[in-house]
Amino acid sequence: MTQSLKGRSVVVTGGSKGIGKGISRVFALSGAKVAIIARHLDQAEAAAAEIGHGAFGVVGDVTSLASIESAFGTVAGRNGGIDVLCANAGIFPQARLEDMTSKQWDEVVDTNLKGTFHAVKAVVPYLKRSDQGRIVLTSSITGPVTGFPGWSHYGATKAGQLGFMRTACIELAKYGITVNAVMPGNIITEGLVGLGDDYQKTMAASVPLKRLGTVEDIGYAALYFASKEAGYVTGQTIIVDGGQILPESLEALA
Repeated sequence: MTQSLKGRSVVVTGGSKGIGKGISRVFALSGAKVAIIARHLDQAEAAAAEIGHGAFGVVGDVTSLASIESAFGTVAGRNGGIDVLCANAGIFPQARLEDMTSKQWDEVVDTNLKGTFHAVKAVVPYLKRSDQGRIVLTSSITGPVTGFPGWSHYGATKAGQLGFMRTACIELAKYGITVNAVMPGNIITEGLVGLGDDYQKTMAASVPLKRLGTVEDIGYAALYFASKEAGYVTGQTIIVDGGQILPESLEALA
């Protein structure tokens, strides 16, 4: 599987930290030519330098179609095209319904859901010219499967990504392009660490494997969807959560 990504041009939106950086690292170690897209060029370049293996940073903001089109043009010019899009850019600021403002809602929707649309729309012309065109979305278990107080806006966008995926994969199938999604559970990232030790311990206790996931765990799932071997898989999801959604209660893990 890793050999089928060697030399392939891969773009990872939101790739400068967290899950995005983990995805970028896994693809780079598999021999892909990885472009890390982020709103701040210095952060994208710092992540690329840390990862090495030819990874490079490009500035791009998924909330702006023009910005992400420009970013992808830069990548295609450097790599000779684009074969894989990992649409990973996302934000998850907490705000309960009673306190949430319309602006907060719009900010999350613009980045997570509209940003997915922008990234996919911008990459299609390049993927149509590839013999291994792949789109991998980073969704979540939050929204499509589970809920958590303070993340109604986030959950709505993550569920929305899957609805988008199921039609996008049909429209793009005629070009040989596949569209799939990874649904992470609780993964150790800068954002999760910011929620505090108690949160991490509580969440780990509710996972059958008794640990939180790593960003590389998500990267390996994305790598499968992007591989040549997954060429007949489209419109599908992989939940990567250590079994978190399975127990009816903590009593089931006793």
